[in-house]
Amino acid sequence: MSVCVLVCVCVCVCVCMCARLYSQHVATVTNPLPAAFSDLLPHFLVEPDDVYIVKNKPVTLTCRSTPATQIYFKCNGEWVHQDDHLIERTVDPATGLPVMQVMIDISRQQVEKIFGLEDYWCQCVAWSTTGTQKSQKAYVRIAYLRKNFEEEPLGKEVALDQEVLLRCHPPEGVPTAEVEWLKNEEVIDPSADPNYHVTADHNLIIKQARLADTGNYTCVAKNIVARRRSSSASVTVYVNGGWSTWTGWSACSATCGRGWQKRTRSCTNPTPLNGGTSCEGQSVQKSACTATCPVDGGWSEWSKWSACGADCTAWRSRECTQPVPGTGGKDCQGLDLQSQNCTSELCPQSKFSYPLESRARSNPLRHPASGPEDVALYVGIVAVALCLLLLLIVVVLVYRRKKEGLDADVADSSILTTGFQPVGIKPTKPENSHLLTIQPDLTTTTSSYQGSLRSRHEITGKFSVTNGPLLDPLPNGSHTLHNGKLPSDPAEFMNRLSAQSYFKTLPRDTANTSYGTFNFLGGRLTIPNTGVSLLIPPEAIPRGKIYEIYLTVQRKEDVRLPLAGCQTLLSPVVSCGPPGVMLTRPVILSMDHCSDASPENWTMRLKKQSYEGTWEDVLQVGEELPSDPYYCQLEAETCRIFTEQLGRFALVGESLSMVAAKRLKLLLFAPAYCTTLEYSIRVYCMDDTQDVLKEVMQMEKQLGGRLIDEPQVLLFKDSYHNLRLSIHDMPRAHWRSKLLAAYQEIPFYHIWSGSQRSLHCTFTLERLSLSTCELTCQLCVWQVEGEGQRTSQQCTDSRPLDSDFLVLDNSAPALAGPSAFQIPYLIRQKICSSLDAPCPHGADWRLLAQRLKLERHLNFFACKASPTSVILDLWEAQHFHSGNLNQLAAVMAEIGKQEAMIFLVTDGEC
Repeated sequence: MSVCVLVCVCVCVCVCMCARLYSQHVATVTNPLPAAFSDLLPHFLVEPDDVYIVKNKPVTLTCRSTPATQIYFKCNGEWVHQDDHLIERTVDPATGLPVMQVMIDISRQQVEKIFGLEDYWCQCVAWSTTGTQKSQKAYVRIAYLRKNFEEEPLGKEVALDQEVLLRCHPPEGVPTAEVEWLKNEEVIDPSADPNYHVTADHNLIIKQARLADTGNYTCVAKNIVARRRSSSASVTVYVNGGWSTWTGWSACSATCGRGWQKRTRSCTNPTPLNGGTSCEGQSVQKSACTATCPVDGGWSEWSKWSACGADCTAWRSRECTQPVPGTGGKDCQGLDLQSQNCTSELCPQSKFSYPLESRARSNPLRHPASGPEDVALYVGIVAVALCLLLLLIVVVLVYRRKKEGLDADVADSSILTTGFQPVGIKPTKPENSHLLTIQPDLTTTTSSYQGSLRSRHEITGKFSVTNGPLLDPLPNGSHTLHNGKLPSDPAEFMNRLSAQSYFKTLPRDTANTSYGTFNFLGGRLTIPNTGVSLLIPPEAIPRGKIYEIYLTVQRKEDVRLPLAGCQTLLSPVVSCGPPGVMLTRPVILSMDHCSDASPENWTMRLKKQSYEGTWEDVLQVGEELPSDPYYCQLEAETCRIFTEQLGRFALVGESLSMVAAKRLKLLLFAPAYCTTLEYSIRVYCMDDTQDVLKEVMQMEKQLGGRLIDEPQVLLFKDSYHNLRLSIHDMPRAHWRSKLLAAYQEIPFYHIWSGSQRSLHCTFTLERLSLSTCELTCQLCVWQVEGEGQRTSQQCTDSRPLDSDFLVLDNSAPALAGPSAFQIPYLIRQKICSSLDAPCPHGADWRLLAQRLKLERHLNFFACKASPTSVILDLWEAQHFHSGNLNQLAAVMAEIGKQEAMIFLVTDGEC
């Protein structure tokens, strides 16, 4: 029993202690409310709102309530730990009620731990002595914006007043991205221009296309995280041509009888613009007409003689009435009145022995007749005048002959020939190539032609051509041609070149331009270190003509080449001219291209710029016709264009599948001297052509950069994926990267279009000490999500670079005459005369093409007057720097053409 009493006492003590502790806790935690407000429920002054986590920055939720004794947050149904709350207690001075504010921070990791369909949410709960209240739910989401648009706008060509729809589906993002449109980098405001309308699904509508609406349109998506730009869509508003009204009919072409009259109209209502179609139909109409013929007057019959008058004279008359002159016809010529002596015995004699003429239409005066002496006098005067006239003509002809010399079009051209011969130079050839390398003895005629090549062409008319203008003739004076080159000032040539009406858009860039003066012996123009050359075969320029010809590589920013769809520029834009010169056989233009070695993946077209500035497709590679004025020989890295018309050319490719690829060349440059802690590596991703390589090397030379690794080649596929670059394996103890991202990207379109100049990325590094002088790292370049090649380059900035990969062309930019060719001119003529004639056993030009692996072009060669000469032209273009005459001689020996009469040439013949 004592035990039970003891237990009861302990229980009572515990209950009392708990009650006391609870009263103390209530006294410390809660604030007693005034009696007037003791029955109020808490209400919220501030409730938490929806927020977004940007990158890795945490967000803060805030909640404020009155009257409140306690306030806490509950997230996704679970109470937030008390230690994570930041609570502030104040008193409302107006009501005296207690106010409690609580704040919590939500991190990205907390949100990412929640899986499932529900979002992460938080709710505030407040207590008072009367009860509890819950706030609204605040959702916490991670903000992001994808990089790739789900649908990008596409370029279009539309007619005037046509509606244009440019679609844009922005990248996925939270919060949803806002979209705005740019036209030529300026924001489009539909409220300011009602012709524009942006739909609810972000598409842009141009209600009625105007000429001013031509431009580049870009869709821009942005939210609180980032701003994304779509690829630009080029919109071209074209105008189809329309006929003007007919003019009035012209006067009849015949003044008498049947003729023609015409009327005209022009395609100017409106004039076609931006590639619009020209008018269809006739611009001239003709109609038959009949003009009233003029009627010349005719005399009627003479009347009868009148009676003899008192003056012993009889008269008779006639009239101009058969017919009467009309519609501009001539009046009757002669007398309308005659008289005669009627009584010779009784009347005084007239002093004239023939009837008197009293009145005439043409001359009313009466003249005595001339005697025989007067006739003899007149004949003598006429004879003397004719002799003097003939003498004067002879003097004028002799004077002009002395002044002008022999006409160049008919005179012998041996003087011009010697002017283009090398001076005292006999190239030495290997002994085994005796079949093709016997050189003419040029010293037997003259060592140098000193004089003016234009002395026989002083008259500008001698240089007229049928299809277009030539450059200005050379200045008067004496010029000397040494080794086939005409000394001239490059600046003077470029000034004369740009002065022409058609060539005012040519840049004054002498580094990328070559020029020379050529006659019928031909020659070669080369732009050093660009892979661009122009071969002018012998007889391509008519005999007696001298042309100034130029060759230039255009800068990409100077040429606007229209590309659409999957098209890409595969070659440099090359100009040769002047356009319109008359050529009697095709010249060969050689330039690099950057397509892969699989032509079946491409549709390649040769484009040429017209006089009006528009680009036209003149040839599809692989589908050439022998009768076309253009032909293309496509090699692994070079294309050779046969053309009889000079102008501006470019090779454009259109991919047939995503397997098609372009060759890119990767170059790494670093500062030659670095005196600061910051260090930059520039990575160029450019088309694999020599002209671009030359441009980048020249630019880096000006920037003070040096190459730190040998160039690598990367195949870039048409897969719409960007090119990504990253740097790895950098010694962290001495170097660190200053880039925020792990990699850099070059947009797909910038590379694929081929029109961007010097695309590159810069990796900015920092060395931790100035004493650090060596850097070894690895650069990785690959195409994102594609199946393309992945390239790694070793960046070692401590060893000198072997620059053997740079092909330096030290040959003269212009070579004229025999010095420009491997095969001597006379030997070439003998080969052509031997192989051009068909041979029953096939030992003719066809076998030569087969031995030189040119059998694909047999149809092209066959349509030429001399197939062998065209084959040799192509061999010259391919082997100018590395031509092996021994190999060509061996090919000729295999064909069986070894007769001494064909290939061996004596000194006398040369």
